[in-house]
Amino acid sequence: MGGTVAGVGVTALGLGLEGPRGWAFRGVSFEAEPGSLITIEGPSGTGRTCLLLALTGRMKSTEGTASVGGTALPKRMAAVRRVSAVAHVPGVTDLEPALTVAEHLHERALLQRRFGDSLRGLLRPRAERKSEERLRIDAALKAAGLDLASLPKGSRTAVRDLERPEALRLSLALALIGRPQLLGVDDTDLKLSDAERAEIWALLKSVAENGTTVVAVCSEAPAGTVVVSTGPTEPAEPGEPTAPTDATDEAPASRDAQEDVQESDGKEAADALAEAGRA
Repeated sequence: MGGTVAGVGVTALGLGLEGPRGWAFRGVSFEAEPGSLITIEGPSGTGRTCLLLALTGRMKSTEGTASVGGTALPKRMAAVRRVSAVAHVPGVTDLEPALTVAEHLHERALLQRRFGDSLRGLLRPRAERKSEERLRIDAALKAAGLDLASLPKGSRTAVRDLERPEALRLSLALALIGRPQLLGVDDTDLKLSDAERAEIWALLKSVAENGTTVVAVCSEAPAGTVVVSTGPTEPAEPGEPTAPTDATDEAPASRDAQEDVQESDGKEAADALAEAGRA
């Protein structure tokens, strides 16, 4: 366990998703190499979460095409889901407040072993399976930068007692247990201090440097990333990149106000999942 992961390249051409209430996003075009950190940047309500879910094979686009490691979307969504994982997506990957960190990790490792591994892996001796589970969890915690010893009650700390950055790191660790080639992260910079934001971006860059392609939703992308801007849902000409959005025209006046609006993204994503059809 541990080490590098063979990431996947991600491309999109005129990608769009329309539901009964209109377009969630439209005219998205970009190209990113394996191991890239892709940032979906834009104000709340511009389809950021829906685009994240579409690129990871969890929401069916209705216009244009995309490719993940050569696998076409939306035709082969199930194949993309097998090589991808998502973290910190409201309404999709919510943590259970009453469960402890250890319980979350054990449950995810068990699900990975039962449904994500080969039949040969299931037939291995119990001691070997337990050892493999421990290695998976340790590697995921290290990659997510979550130190259990620093938590109030160690691994027995309940999710409700975690600070916001710790909960985000736990969600990342759970997603990384399956060693995905593509990792999608929502609300990356929601209600974090400047120092905490810098730490999370450094963490995601480290994950990408180790091979995993990362797609992260944010209100403001850091330098050195493949920026995909969401905004008005007017279609772009085929082959042309999506035009950047001037967030100053639509974003709330203050960071606190912006974060309050961002928290509504969970409902937006849930509504869009119902409208477009979650895989």
